[in-house]
This record gives sequence, C-alpha cells and structure tokens, in this order.
Amino acid sequence: MDLQEARELIAEADAGMAELFIRRMEAVRAIAAYKKERGLPIEDRAQEQRVIERQSGRIEDELLRSYYVQFLQNNMEVSKRWQHRLMEGLRVAYSGVEGAFAHIAATRIFPDGTAKACPSFEEAYDSVVRGENDIAVLPIENSYAGEVGPVLDLMFSGGLYVNAVYDLLVNQNLLAVPGAVMDRIRTVISHPQALSQCAGYIRKRGLISISAPNTAVAAREVAERGDPSVAAIASSETAALYGLSVLDHDINESRTNTTRFAVFSRVENPQSAKKDRGAFLLLFTVKDEVGGLAKAINLVSAYDFNMRVLRSRPMKDLPWHYYFYAEVEGDDRSENGRRMIGALRGACPMVKVAGRYVEAEIL
Repeated sequence: MDLQEARELIAEADAGMAELFIRRMEAVRAIAAYKKERGLPIEDRAQEQRVIERQSGRIEDELLRSYYVQFLQNNMEVSKRWQHRLMEGLRVAYSGVEGAFAHIAATRIFPDGTAKACPSFEEAYDSVVRGENDIAVLPIENSYAGEVGPVLDLMFSGGLYVNAVYDLLVNQNLLAVPGAVMDRIRTVISHPQALSQCAGYIRKRGLISISAPNTAVAAREVAERGDPSVAAIASSETAALYGLSVLDHDINESRTNTTRFAVFSRVENPQSAKKDRGAFLLLFTVKDEVGGLAKAINLVSAYDFNMRVLRSRPMKDLPWHYYFYAEVEGDDRSENGRRMIGALRGACPMVKVAGRYVEAEIL
C-alpha cells in the first residue's frame, strides 16, 4: 500500500467514524435525559471500566490494544462533556440558604445544575412534585445526630423516588469579619447541631453560643453585623460566599461527622442494584399485635437480606402508631427480593420501597 492509498483508507475510515460519532452522541443525549430525569450523576466509573474491558477485548494486538483503550477513554471524556452541556438548566431544590451544607451537597453532586433554595424540607420536596424543580437533594441522616425525621416522613408519605445517596463530610470552621482576631471573639452563632459538634471548642474558650436556623444564616448574620467579637461556625465555602475570614479550621470534635444526602426525583430508576454493594430503602408498618415487628424482621432475614439500618418514626395521623424505615442490602427486584417483598405485604399493613442506590458516594 502506497502513501496515497493509505491516506484514502484513513479518509474513508474517518467518514465512517463521523457518521458513527453522530449516532453515538445521539445515544449520549438520551442517556443525559435519562440521568437528568432521575437525578443520576454523569460520572459512572464502574460502567466506564466495564465498557473498556469489554471493548478492548476486540483488539487482538496487545500493543495496539493499549492505544485503543486511550481512544475509548477519549471518547468517554467527550461524551461526558456533552452530557454536562445537556445537563445545564437542571433545577436542583434544597432546603436552606446559599452556603448551607445542603447547598454545598447540591452543587457538588450537580455542578452543571441550578441550585434552588427552599425554606423547608417539605417545600423542596413538594417543588419537585409540582414540577417546579427537577430533583431535590435532602439530608436523611447525620452520623453525629442521627436520622433527619422530617425527610423520612416525606419519604413515607410522598411519591418521589430516591435514586442516589451521597455522603458529605462535615468540617466546621470559625468564621469572622476580616480583621477579627481570635482573642477578641466572645460570641459564636450557628445551628444547634453545629454548636453541639463544637461544644468542647466553645467551652474551652469560654464563648457564648447563639442558635441560628442553619450555619449559612449564622455566617450571613456575622457578615451583616460587622462585629469583630462575633463569629460563626460554618463551612469554608460559606466564608468565601459572605466575605468572612477563617480564624480556625476543623473545630468540630468528631473527624468522622458525615451527613448523608438523598437525591429525590419523580421517576424511578429501573436499573437494579448490585447485590454485593447495593441497597434499597424499605418503609413498612406492622400489625398491632405481639411480635408484629419481629415477624417483619424475621421475614427479611429469612430471604437472606440484611437490614443495616432500622428506625421507627411516629405516624402523624395515628397517635402512638409507628412506621419503620430500613436500609436493606441487596436488590429487592431479584427473584429472592420479590419473594421477600411479597411475604412482607402479606404480613404488614403497608410496605413501600422508596428507592435504591448502588452505594453511597463520597462528595
């Protein structure tokens, strides 16, 4: 083959690849729409690795195979950039104000979306139900303070689905107006939970603590006061947002303080969870009889499922009655899972699978 023939062959291959590129990007468009509707992340490293392993096996030449892997990786990067472009305009509801940990979680999970502040968990949730926002990012548990009851109540009574779960490490910092110094700080403002997390630090320095609706509101109040003797306990991102200085970093006593956020959407993700990594969110009530709860728990274990979380919550419309929230390892849509859910429905007045996730990703 001479040079001209080689160039003609490359031109022919490039023309074919251009047509295939258009087809591929149309498929990517469909994937982006699917993820946007369900509140799923663009990045899926496990899927990318599966594709590379499967497709690279088509190339027998080992040396050439390494270059083909690079070719695939470049294609994936282009596809993700296209998805990011298509995801612009995604409306992400959260509860609180700009700079709160919920806002930080929402913007880290969906950097291409538009974060929409709501005054309460219920309003954020209902804004998705009404179609005003596409998804809601709400906290369901904190490793230090336990479950977020109002959000679990929305999960119990509402119709949205949880399709992903993320863990956000909470680092509290002491923030003050520019020019303030540690020795002059007399008062700290923050959310009660943040004040509790930093109780040892506050006590050691003899500071007066004042409660605020959330950490971002505390930072905003400190900025508005302009008083160098008053500080807020909040995130470093909040300091930048309100023009404050960080006087001290990581002042919370626990270095493992983590808040778990769930992504709620109107559409269920039909993709099955992995048995070795996945979990589903199970809500149920039990009959008011001796051993009612034990019967439900035994049914779950009888079908080889493990409850790694089990909590009770009071039912708002029935005093002294409770529903139960569980995170169960495995896939409820497997053959064994369907049998287990069926058995539970026969023993419990109400059974609901509120969502599924493969594993909690760390933000």
